[in-house]
Amino acid sequence: MMPFKGKYRFECTTCGKDCGSDNIVYLCPDCGSRNRKGLPPKGILKTVYDYAGLIHSGIDFTALKQSNFAELMPVKSPDSLPPLRIGNTPLYEIKSLSGKPLSHTLFLKDDAQNPTWSFKDRASSLVSAFAKEQGVNRIITASTGNAGSSLAGICASQNQEAVVLVPEKAPVGKLVQIMMYGARLIPVEGTYDDAFDLSVEATCKYGWYNRNTAFNPITIEGKKTVSFEIFEQLGLSIPSRIFIPAGDGVILSGVYKGFEDLMKSGIISEIPIMVAVQAEGSPNLVRNIGKESFSSFGSNTLADSISVDVPRNFYMASDYLLKYHGEWLTVNDDSILAASGMLAAETGLFAEPASAAAFAGYLHYKDNGLAGEGSRNVVLLTGSGLKDISPFIKSLKLPPAVKPDLQALEKSLKNQL
Repeated sequence: MMPFKGKYRFECTTCGKDCGSDNIVYLCPDCGSRNRKGLPPKGILKTVYDYAGLIHSGIDFTALKQSNFAELMPVKSPDSLPPLRIGNTPLYEIKSLSGKPLSHTLFLKDDAQNPTWSFKDRASSLVSAFAKEQGVNRIITASTGNAGSSLAGICASQNQEAVVLVPEKAPVGKLVQIMMYGARLIPVEGTYDDAFDLSVEATCKYGWYNRNTAFNPITIEGKKTVSFEIFEQLGLSIPSRIFIPAGDGVILSGVYKGFEDLMKSGIISEIPIMVAVQAEGSPNLVRNIGKESFSSFGSNTLADSISVDVPRNFYMASDYLLKYHGEWLTVNDDSILAASGMLAAETGLFAEPASAAAFAGYLHYKDNGLAGEGSRNVVLLTGSGLKDISPFIKSLKLPPAVKPDLQALEKSLKNQL
């Protein structure tokens, strides 16, 4: 391993090149220059730390937490972080489903409790802090909605300017959020990938800081914080499996990165099994794992947040899955809607379709005897159902109004049984 001159450095996941630290950098300049449109980019950077130094110092998890994980975070001071409460979301234990006790343990990690109701706040928080320390006030991102509303909200709390490019068919509810936070919203004709490419062009020409997932290595560092929380909330132990909704693969990589940092620091000895769950209508990450060349299968799913033709973090995510023996599957839209309905009706947690996909993946394991008796399973819920209610409206039938008397009330109640 190369000697460390500072706390961390950016390292190319394709060629291993040291790309420096403490400065704004995106892709590896060598590998990134050879990328082609329509294919997942190579040259994605990973933030690596002085793990040998941490092991030598004998640091433990308690000491890391007391320092706000400063030794494993790419910011100079926690004072640079937004004033909002980000992370530290609840981990709920569910002991039964459909009236039957579970033969294993199920935990739901509810990241809809973040300020803008999504997991993306973890990444936006760190991106915002890094930009502040670099003296950059305008941040741009491409988004199907959640990353954009997250960046907009976090920037509002930090007095920074957000520019959000969205595909023209992005859910209206998420666009309202973005505009209410005061960001500059730019709908782009075409797909998320078109918006992504345009945002990168704007970054190159105008010098704006870019939040795009995978393109900006800081996003993975923000997302990895959920791993630290799960480890702590489980009494400084790891679960058997974590079910994660997957689109471009950045959340998946972030969860892996958090546990990998703990393992490389000598705090844990193994990494839990990650289960990447994709929508059947957008399987572009899992269907390419292990293939010699990448092929896009297109995307057609109601789970817009994980609807991605070209997974921007494909190579890092697939490498993690193969290296640490992860698992993956796809679930169809009907299963996603059913999973969201079960979550809401039985646990009180209303999850957006992309988030409910992870729970649908867990249900597949449970119903097919794959979870394992006595195992501990975590489902990562990444966004509120209020982010996009249109898929649910189509499947719900509102009951008719009744006369204001008890007989009519009783009749309506019976009809809804």
